[in-house]
This record gives sequence, C-alpha cells and structure tokens, in this order.
Amino acid sequence: MTRPTRGAPGGRRAGTIALISLGCAKNLVDSEVMLGTLKRAGYSISGRAEDAGVIIVNTCGFIGPAREEAERTLRQVLDLKRRDPAKMIVAAGCYVERDRRRLERSFPGIDAWTGVRDFDRIADVIEGRAGRSRERTFLYSDASPRLVSTPGAWAYVKISEGCSHRCGFCAIPLIKGPYVSRPAASIVREVRTLAGLGVKEVDLVSHDTTWFGRDRGVRNGLASLLERLGRVEGVEWIRYLYGYPEEIDDRLLEAMTGPRICRYLDIPFQHADPGLVKAMRRGMDGERALRLLDRIRTRLPDAVLRTSLIVGFPGEGRGEFAALRRFVEAARFDHLGVFAYSPEAGTPACRLRETVTAGEKEERRREIMKLQAGISGRANARWVGRTIDVLVEGPDPETAGLWTGRGRFQAPEVDGIVRFSLAAGRAEPPAAIVRVVVDSAGAYDLAGRQVR
Repeated sequence: MTRPTRGAPGGRRAGTIALISLGCAKNLVDSEVMLGTLKRAGYSISGRAEDAGVIIVNTCGFIGPAREEAERTLRQVLDLKRRDPAKMIVAAGCYVERDRRRLERSFPGIDAWTGVRDFDRIADVIEGRAGRSRERTFLYSDASPRLVSTPGAWAYVKISEGCSHRCGFCAIPLIKGPYVSRPAASIVREVRTLAGLGVKEVDLVSHDTTWFGRDRGVRNGLASLLERLGRVEGVEWIRYLYGYPEEIDDRLLEAMTGPRICRYLDIPFQHADPGLVKAMRRGMDGERALRLLDRIRTRLPDAVLRTSLIVGFPGEGRGEFAALRRFVEAARFDHLGVFAYSPEAGTPACRLRETVTAGEKEERRREIMKLQAGISGRANARWVGRTIDVLVEGPDPETAGLWTGRGRFQAPEVDGIVRFSLAAGRAEPPAAIVRVVVDSAGAYDLAGRQVR
C-alpha cells in the first residue's frame, strides 16, 4: 500500500492510466484499489487525463445530481477521445452497476464497462479478458494493492460494503447488495500499514459503520474495533463516519473515550417530523433524536455532532418543514449537510407522488443551510483564542504563504478547514500535526497561526 506517483508528463502512452473518482469516500477507496491493481499490473499512473492512454471514470449513481455529474464527466472524457481516438475510455462503478444498458445507449463511444463487482480485475477489463462478473460486490482487504490518494497524512479505510437497511428513499441496497463486514483483523493490519506510511488520521467509512460485525454475529463490533485501532502505534486520530442513530449505545460511547478516538459523531437523521420519518422508513423522529443527542453530550461533553437531512420528501408540507427547522435549532449540530429529495427508481418512496417542486426543494435546502450557518458560526467561535492540534493538508491554494489543515472536530471533505500561517522562520510545517492558535472563526472555517 503506497501513495500514488504521477505518470511522466508530456506524451501519452498506451500503458498510462488516469482515473477520475466521483462520489463518496467509499468510491474513492475503490478507485485507490483500482490504481494499486493497475500499478501492480505494470501500468503507470497520470494525474492528467490528457496524458493518459486509458481514462477510467468511477461513477456515482446514488442520487440525481451525482448521476448528472457522472454523465457530464463521461461527455468530457469522450471529447478527449474524439481529439485522440487512440484513447480508451472505461466507465466503472455504481452508476454503471445500476443503469448500464441505458448508459451504453447514451454513450456508445465508451470502450469498456464494469460495475461494482470487479474493481480488482480492472486490468482484465482494460485488456478485454475480464469474463463474467462476480455475484457479489467487491470488498477489498489489507492484502489488496492500493494507492492512497488523499492529501497530507490521512486516509479512508472502508470497513464494509453494502447495506441491509431498507430506507424508503435509498438505492444503495439495490446497487451494492446486503451488508458485508470485513474481518476486524484485516482492518487492523491495514491501519498498521498506513501508520507505517506516515498516516496520522484514519477515517472509517461504510454505508453504516455502526452495523459493523453484525452480519458475522459479532456484538459491539464497532466499539471493539475502535478499541483495537486505538492501540495501533503511529495513528493519532481515528474517526468513524455515518452511524445510524438507533445503533449508538453506551458501549460505543464508552469506546469513544479512548485518547486516539475523535469525539466526532456523524449521525444522519434525515428528518424530524414523525410522519415523514415513518414514510422514509427511518426509526428516529426529532423528539427521540434530541434525547439521543442529550445522552451523547452527557457521556461525551466535548462531542462534535454532524447530521444529514433531506428536504422535499413527498408529503413535506409547511408544517413538516417547520418541524425540521425547529429540530435544527434545538439540536445545535456543529456540522450539517442538506440534500434535496431525489426519487430513485426501485425504492419504495419512488411510488409516492411528488408534492414539492424542484424550486421549492432548493429554497428549503438553502433555508436550512442559512439557519445552520449561524449555528455553526457560534459553535466555531468557541475555538477563538484556544490552541488546537491541526493535521496539515498542504499549502493553501487560495492564499500564498498560508497552509491548510483540520482539527479533530473537522472531518475531511465535508466540514470546514483551518487556515494558518507558519511560525517565524519556518518554510514548511515541522510535522504532520502542528499546534495552532485560533485567531478568528467563520461559519465553517477557522484561521490562526502555528505556535512552536
């Protein structure tokens, strides 16, 4: 398991690969496994599609905007192929798994197609000898070759694949199949390898991290895994993302008191109105959710909380939306994301009549995000004047002389960042994690200066 290197700039070679990864962190891990597999097979890796003989697009098919992004990207790489017909284009991933026949009709210029079952056979796909796909979705192991592509000293670790929940709006089980956990020992070995490469932060990802081990008959699987990972030397921050609220219990909260475990809970509640929660086939309405948040904050006073919400679900009238607003105000989440409902073919909710226009969905999404900006800004203000640990990600692309990183309370790619200046006499940060005094705070980002 190594970090990627760019292919030689300049002329394109048939044995040079460029991979465009779309969608979530779980997709990114699959992309990194494909890159590792291809490098082992003798291909070189390029960061520029223009320089590559083979371009792979790992698509996302989760919701409408993700599919639109995938189609837009496929059109862009096909434009490159029209200018250079020798290029090979491969479409892979969730969207291909979900709707391959329609995509094949829409994009006849794509040279090869593969869904979510054969990521480790990507060299065979390119070379035309892949054969029949597996019956199940591919799930990598610590033995899988992988080129870690995340900046700085952090990496994702996928602990399972698929989902056995049947939320009314979600197509993940239709794409990925039922929940399958990796063996805990394999995850521990992978994290040890990452630590040896200098990784300081590990972010555990899954479609439901809190379900980990249950398909294997293991109780308290995630809690036990966190405790084992907390003993791996070299890793300083361990964070898990996407946990179902019904599965967060005292045993898990106890495991999160470990010194290397980030007190960060990413809990997608989706909505607060009892009727809509039931229609969504979720299990916890706003009243129960607030009780859970109180219990978490009592057990972990420094807990940082994030959630995801859906607006515009069929049946969301003014009263239901007002209930969601009241919930956001009362919950005081540190971080929050909002999605406009997208009807997904094959899901129970797709049979419901849409009652909210696209324009109203977007207006409601903006309204919740505006409300949350004030809440997040007040939460961020508590860091001003304090000295915090910041994991360095790299030079600030927007401001010369500044660097960017994240605190323990900020998850990668979805939360804010910390911009900071270096201590006097420093040309670069002295370590992967530095101490920063916070001088100012906005709704999402912090700014400060490194201290010795």
